[in-house]
Amino acid sequence: MLRLITALFVLLAAPVAAQDYPLFHNVTGVAANDVLNVRAAPNAGAPILHVLPPDAQWVEVVEVQGNWGRINFGEGSGWASLRFLAPVADGSLPEYPYLTCFGTEPFWGLDMSMGAQAVLSQPDGASETYLLGNMRGAAGRPDVFAVQGSTADSDLVVTIAARQCSDGMSDALYGLEGTVVIGGDDPRVLAGCCSLR
Repeated sequence: MLRLITALFVLLAAPVAAQDYPLFHNVTGVAANDVLNVRAAPNAGAPILHVLPPDAQWVEVVEVQGNWGRINFGEGSGWASLRFLAPVADGSLPEYPYLTCFGTEPFWGLDMSMGAQAVLSQPDGASETYLLGNMRGAAGRPDVFAVQGSTADSDLVVTIAARQCSDGMSDALYGLEGTVVIGGDDPRVLAGCCSLR
């Protein structure tokens, strides 16, 4: 298992190039007594599904079509005008250091703080904490990343790809897909979606 992890990181040793989305934005240019509409499609005539307050911050835009950005709210997804959303500096991978990944069947969650720790939780209430390294980009691919972690007796490798991902349980669409490989004598593989947090 250690050889597999070493080989993976040799491939990922190239300098990291920033990707565009997902990327955090702050609402801007909306009057204090108004809201930013989130619509069913990327056009001003589409039905309104949700609204953002005029001072909303750290809104994750997961993809862009023209001048519209897709965002998630609750268990839904919709489109907001990018005229009223300003990108947050260092608000995307690999600069942004906090990421959460999750999956269903089985349900699991992984909260990561790059260069610090990752906490893997499962529905039975069990959790595992790993010391976590920094994220690296794949050679020649600015849209693929990986990070490695370890405990005294187990290894963890997480690969993250910038591509649309559904959790299979809601209408939300995420901008990152994640695969988690947990080492040891009997490796486990978990697949799901990831989100900036």
